[in-house]
Amino acid sequence: MSGNPGSSLSALRPTPPERGSFPLDHDGDCTKHMQEYLKCMQLVQNENAMNCRLLAKNYLRCRMDHQLMDYDEWSHLGLPEDAPSSADRASNINNNNDDNK
Repeated sequence: MSGNPGSSLSALRPTPPERGSFPLDHDGDCTKHMQEYLKCMQLVQNENAMNCRLLAKNYLRCRMDHQLMDYDEWSHLGLPEDAPSSADRASNINNNNDDNK
């Protein structure tokens, strides 16, 4: 006899992740990003450091780019939005100057 009396295995039902599946990276496309993030977390003793959050963002971007997860807004993932690039800022400045003419 094994187990506790009155318990049954049917009561143990795993639940799926709240945001869907998280496929494994069988080809190792994002391994480098994952290792950088884990190394950062180890250095800061698992504190919520901004530099580690940026590495996490790089890792998740890699997973999105390789179809290992769906694209989602950074705010939904608890990460800061991308800062506009210098080209985007220059374009916005030029557009604003054209509007003022």
